[in-house]
Order: sequence, then C-alpha cells, then structure tokens
Amino acid sequence: MNPKPPTSTITRLLSSPPLVLSLSALLRALLFFYGLYQDAHSPLKYTDIDYYVFTDAARYVSRSRSPYDRATYRYTPLLAWLLLPTAWPGQWWFSFGKLVFMLADIIAGWLIYLILRMGRRDGGMGMDKGRAIKYASLWLLNPMVAAISTRGSSESLLAVMVLGLLWAVLKRRVWLAGGLLGLSVHFKIYPFIYGASIMWYLDDSRSWVGWKKRGLIPFDWIDRFMNPARKVLIRYGFPFLQHTYLHHLTRIDHRHNFSPYNTLLYLNSARSSTTSNTTISSPTTTTTIPTHLHLESLAFIPQLALSVILIPIRLSKISLPSTMLAQTFAFVTFNKVCTSQYFIWYLTLLPFYLPTSTFLSNPRLGLLATTLWTTTQAIWLQQAYELEFLGRSTFVPGLWGAALAFFAVNCWILGVVVGDVRMSKGRGGSGRGR
Repeated sequence: MNPKPPTSTITRLLSSPPLVLSLSALLRALLFFYGLYQDAHSPLKYTDIDYYVFTDAARYVSRSRSPYDRATYRYTPLLAWLLLPTAWPGQWWFSFGKLVFMLADIIAGWLIYLILRMGRRDGGMGMDKGRAIKYASLWLLNPMVAAISTRGSSESLLAVMVLGLLWAVLKRRVWLAGGLLGLSVHFKIYPFIYGASIMWYLDDSRSWVGWKKRGLIPFDWIDRFMNPARKVLIRYGFPFLQHTYLHHLTRIDHRHNFSPYNTLLYLNSARSSTTSNTTISSPTTTTTIPTHLHLESLAFIPQLALSVILIPIRLSKISLPSTMLAQTFAFVTFNKVCTSQYFIWYLTLLPFYLPTSTFLSNPRLGLLATTLWTTTQAIWLQQAYELEFLGRSTFVPGLWGAALAFFAVNCWILGVVVGDVRMSKGRGGSGRGR
C-alpha cells in the first residue's frame, strides 16, 4: 500500500472553516487600514466615490431630508438609513459603512459554505467541511471581493440577500424567500430575474394547481415580494421610483463600460439638439452615425429573453444554484452597462457551479477561458486609458473592437456554463425539483 502524500500547509489551512474565516477577516482588516492611510496621504483616494454618495445621503436623512436631495443617489433609502452613523462626528463613524460591508462579505462567504454543505436532496452539493470551505474561499479570500467592500461598495449586502434567498428556496422556506427576493430587488433591480427560475424550480407539477396544493399561492408570494418597495414608495413618492428603478431604463453611462453598446451610449450622451448625427474620429477613420437610432434601447430583448425565460425554463429543474449563475452571467453580459463591479454579482454564485464544471475537469479549457477573459478585458482597459487619460480618440475601432471581443468571450463562457448544467442532468444534478 502506497502511503498518502503529505498534505501541504496551505491545503490544511484552506480545509479549516475557522482559519479561513479568520484569514478573510484579517485580509479585510489589512485593506481597511491601508485604505485609511492612502486616503490620508495620497491624492488618489482608496475610498470608492459611491461611498461618499452613500454617506452624503445618510447626512441628508439625519437632517430629516430626503436622501434623493443628494445628486446621483440612485439607491434605496434603506441604505442611507442603514448608514446613519456615518453622519455622526469622527473619522471612525465615517467608516462605519465599510465595516458593515466587510461583515456582510464574511456572512456571504459563510452562506456559500452552508449551501455547499447542504445535502443533494435539498439541492445543495453535499460536500464535506474541508471541500466546502475551499470553494467558499473563492469568495472569502478573493482580494477583489475584499477590496470592493473595504473601498465602500455595498455589493456585499446584496450578496447576502441573494445567497440568503437561495438558501431559503432550497430549504423550502417560501415566505422567507419571497421577502428576501423583494428586499434584494429593492436594493438592486437585477435579482428580479431569479423569480422565474425559483417558481419553476419549486413547482413540481409545473402548474398553478401544484402551487396551491402546497400552500405556495403565487399572489401572496408576490405581495411579500412587493412589500419593501411599497412601504418606501409611501414615504418618498416618485423620486424613489425615478432614482431607484426608472433611472436604469434611460441611463447612458459610457465611462468604464465594457458593453458593446458603449460607443452608442457615448454618442447619445454627446448628442446635440441641433444635429441628428455625431461624428467620431480615430487616427485612421472618421465615422458618422445617426444618433436618433437608439439601438442600445433594444439591449433588453436578448438580455431578458435569456436570463428570464430561456435559461430558467431549460435549467432550473436541474440545478437552481447553477441556473442562477447562468442567469446572472447572461444578464451582465448582455446589459447595456457592464462595469467591473457587476462581476461580483455572478462571482457570488460561482462556487456552486465550479465543482462539476468543464473548466475544472479540463484544466486547459479553464486556463484558456481565464486567459481570454482577462486579456480582452485588459485590451479594453488599455484603449480606455488612452481615451480618458491621454486624450486620444480610440472609440473606433479600438474601444468598440475590444468590447466586442470581450462580449464574444463572455458569450462563449456562458455557452459552456449552460452546456455543463444540461450535462449534469445525466449525472443526477443537484436539483430537487426534477
């Protein structure tokens, strides 16, 4: 009998939940204190500009004013209320929000661990403690995730809501799931896409009768889903609808936007009321495009067709966690605004897909996907740097071509993910609703 190979120190560390959680807290603490130092000594601030928007809105609330009195506040009033202590005197109170986001980061990682540990009959992965915490480490020990929360982004709060939603659905806590889905959509609009896959996953009979027999009456569930927005709407009225939801239908953000619609959004933002065409120049070409053609407004058609209809119908009965990953990936890929912050949305769900993915079983394919994804993104960033910092017009073909390449790579990765989930049906999958 051959002796077992010795276990490395890193492997032992990553197999211990208490150690991994301690390391994740230490990582965030180091980045937090580094951020305080950089903010105090460097003109380039570590703190995200959004955090200043959050805290300004909280200051307005502390003075009995609306958070929407703060220009560019496009979030739920609940976030401003949560960060009220940041309006109290003192630097440490100003950092209160970051500490909340850091704690939410760790809670999200713990929820990932719990779902991975859940039995397969409940829709989980049925992993042992060591293996589950290793995959949870993709979130807990990820420097990008830690940096985003310590800079003052609220994405970790949404991660907790989405993961709590997934846990509740897998445990068949339907009323809790309805409330969490409503709360998560209240914070960011995109989690509404999960409603279709959740209802399809829970409905074994694939009919309204099946819901009613088990007491899962859709209208009651929808009422709980709508409850958070309804209560805030009563207090803040139309400004809440405009800034939290309707704004996203008309936004034309073109900076830091990896989407192929980036150039069209730029044209619309630069549109003059006296002209119907906009001309953009590059060192080799001059292109004139009629700006009255709002083609980017049609982006929601393939986006919602994939993320709300096709993917849920085809995959949700096989594996709900992987279906939610595919939905989120499709939503981000086809969105007319795609920033690096949005990648966190599907990174939250990645640990549930990777264990049975082709990218791990075929390391060459995984390496190829990682290389293409990072390379096309780097090319886009290089073109954006020349545009924003050097003042060179790189819209066509540079920036647009890089965006198309990044989009194509993401579409290919999405195809692999969907194919993997479909193949897992033959291996038993992890769904309970089959």
